[in-house]
Amino acid sequence: MTWSDEVVGALSSVLESEPVPDEGFGQLTVSIQAEDWLAAAMTLRDKVGCAFFDWLSAVDQLSEGFAVVCHVARRAVGTVDHVIISTNVPRETPVVASIASVYAGARWHERETHEMFGIDFEGAGALDTLLLPEGFEGHPLRKDFVLASRVAKPWPGAKEPGESDHQAAPSRRRMLPPGVPDHESWGPRAPGSPAPDPLAAAQPPTARPRRTPRPAPKPRESGPGDPAGDSGAGDG
Repeated sequence: MTWSDEVVGALSSVLESEPVPDEGFGQLTVSIQAEDWLAAAMTLRDKVGCAFFDWLSAVDQLSEGFAVVCHVARRAVGTVDHVIISTNVPRETPVVASIASVYAGARWHERETHEMFGIDFEGAGALDTLLLPEGFEGHPLRKDFVLASRVAKPWPGAKEPGESDHQAAPSRRRMLPPGVPDHESWGPRAPGSPAPDPLAAAQPPTARPRRTPRPAPKPRESGPGDPAGDSGAGDG
């Protein structure tokens, strides 16, 4: 029995939904439903032998919500078997069960993921501040988080190599740093103004339309009185 078959078989016998394995990148990743998150962690530890917890984090997938991922492993003499479990939570209500009761080391990672992505871990109790200062607003690893510090400080990518701040070409369109939306999409606005789309700044930029190449100039036709047309006059 392969490692993938063993993991999927153990999860299938416990979970209500069917786990979906993927080994496309050489690492076994099993996708499960959010309601099976805690049961999957317990199954991997108790039935598969994955007693080693490595890390837990998340990925912002914009309109598709957040992918919560966890890496655990089974260690034996001369070998280590790895598996990543992954689940999706909606952006509007990013909540998943805490697995700190299964892997004590997950507590630190859940606190970090809560701070950076705004994901709540049910049953974890108070998710105390871990890395960010008190009073900090927002979640820095969300793709819709505005990196305002890049506006205050000139972005090197807006200048050509060797070009200083005083030599910027006035005719060239000013480039916005990555992570900074258009000025109309964030910042102070008049009361009653419509709220901007929070994901507008996180969408990948659209490619600029390619210019239509100019047609090649037509060759000039010589006529009477044209020096090019009289080049043979007087020969003989």
